[in-house]
Amino acid sequence: MKYSAGKADELKKKFWTSMADSPFIMLQLDGEPSTAVPMTAQLDKDANSSIWFYTQKNSSFAKLGPATATFEGKGHEMFARFHGNLSVETSQERFDQFWNNFVEAWYDGGKTDPDILFLRMDLGAAELWNGEMGLLNTAKMALGMTVHDDAEEKHTQTAL
Repeated sequence: MKYSAGKADELKKKFWTSMADSPFIMLQLDGEPSTAVPMTAQLDKDANSSIWFYTQKNSSFAKLGPATATFEGKGHEMFARFHGNLSVETSQERFDQFWNNFVEAWYDGGKTDPDILFLRMDLGAAELWNGEMGLLNTAKMALGMTVHDDAEEKHTQTAL
């Protein structure tokens, strides 16, 4: 069983809210599991089909191309796996928009550090799971009762 279109839109909205609250993901290049590392996604509430990252020019992500991210929201209330394509972001306006003290702490040369690589991930297919089980399902689990169907109703495949 899957979410209806309206419910899927609600889940997407919950995903973006959860990402804004805790923008940490595991990112890896497709086909290269050894590249998986935690990254901080830079989000723009008006650009819900892309996310941005600062990294170093010598990182694995400098190869660019197809990538997959996994996300777990605070309190395990949201889970996601999404795909996209990494490319170099050339917009200085975007670069400046997201620059802050937390980013600067990673670069000895500050904004002009020659090792900075600013990336954009254009998002594609995603799977989203609503992790809120609720009191009834928690009680069912405590009693060893099945919650599989209820959990399936909190899952959707969508494009971000």
